[in-house]
Amino acid sequence: MDGPLSGIRVLEVATLFAGPLAGTLLADFGAEVVKLEHPNGDPVRGHGAQRDGIGLWWKMLGRNKKSVTLYLGAPQGQEIFRRMVADADVVIENFRPGTLESWGLGYPELREINPGLVLARVTGFGQVGPYARRPGFGTLAEAMSGFAAVTGEPDGPPTLPPFGLADGIAAQATAFAIMAALRARDRDGHGQQIDLAIIEPILTLLGPQIIAYDQLGELQPRMGNRSSNNAPRNVYRTADGGWVAVSTSAQSVAERVMRLVGRPDFIDEPWFASGAERARHADELDAAVGAWIADRGTDEVVRAFEKAEAAIAPVYTAADVLTDPQYRALGTIAEVPDAELGTLRMQNVLFRLSETPGRIHWAGPPLGAHTAEVLGGYGVDGEALAALRDAGVVA
Repeated sequence: MDGPLSGIRVLEVATLFAGPLAGTLLADFGAEVVKLEHPNGDPVRGHGAQRDGIGLWWKMLGRNKKSVTLYLGAPQGQEIFRRMVADADVVIENFRPGTLESWGLGYPELREINPGLVLARVTGFGQVGPYARRPGFGTLAEAMSGFAAVTGEPDGPPTLPPFGLADGIAAQATAFAIMAALRARDRDGHGQQIDLAIIEPILTLLGPQIIAYDQLGELQPRMGNRSSNNAPRNVYRTADGGWVAVSTSAQSVAERVMRLVGRPDFIDEPWFASGAERARHADELDAAVGAWIADRGTDEVVRAFEKAEAAIAPVYTAADVLTDPQYRALGTIAEVPDAELGTLRMQNVLFRLSETPGRIHWAGPPLGAHTAEVLGGYGVDGEALAALRDAGVVA
């Protein structure tokens, strides 16, 4: 594996989304990520769309990783894990708090084996507190963070996202935390434990809601696709049945939009000079913008907004993303060869580094594809592997 993280060894003993996605982000930039799966496999292999019985979500989430089956609940598995920890840089886990400790694999024990080890613990509610041992999923974080409370139509119920939003945010936070801990280790030689609760990172992305309530006692209401900070800001239907999203976060852009749609008179209104005041007149502004857009096809609307240097984007599906010229220019979608399914198209690495770029080397491998290879490096020969297989410790 090449990339800026080449030489970093990660043991991933996390399942489903937040912890594993953090591992994916590290693997994309060269870290050697060994995914230690229960002999039954990570449940994500069975989540979502399947082709020929093979999970497509896994193909993305498991990319660039080596799949090794190992049951840590068995003494034999624990012993092998201790050997692997000795030369690892990072362990990512998401068991309920206390589980590793019950196996004799808590951080004090692991740190005794490897003082430089970084242990990233990703759970729904963190390692301490009254909720620590509750089952925790991203959905609960989306509810408890306040995200769902502010999402949806004003007269509708709180709305949850149809994908793993909180998990994805937590994964990026975990990858950042690991890099911060490794940087600290470069300075002082010591590893450390990371306690990341999925309920927390999403709070940061929700902006000033906490401080606004603390200082003003204000709670943000559900506003559908509108914003309390500016208007017009909404999605609008075009004449050919498409949808476009318009944003006017900058005053100059708001003025350009109103000139474009033939309502420059709004610009002279005293309330138009403030985004918050414009938001209070959203009905009028949406009516003007929506009527103009409704008379034109999507392509015509987008071209007109671009010519006017106003902010607009068509509302895409995955099919549109795959054909968009901007995504193509950025290389946002990668084509990845796969022995099981042929060439796959999936999201590429998160960003482009000019000197040490990340890269997708392979898609998520079959369960246990690297078990013999990896465990062989820790003294598990063919005979020992067969015994472990018979005992159910590996698949």
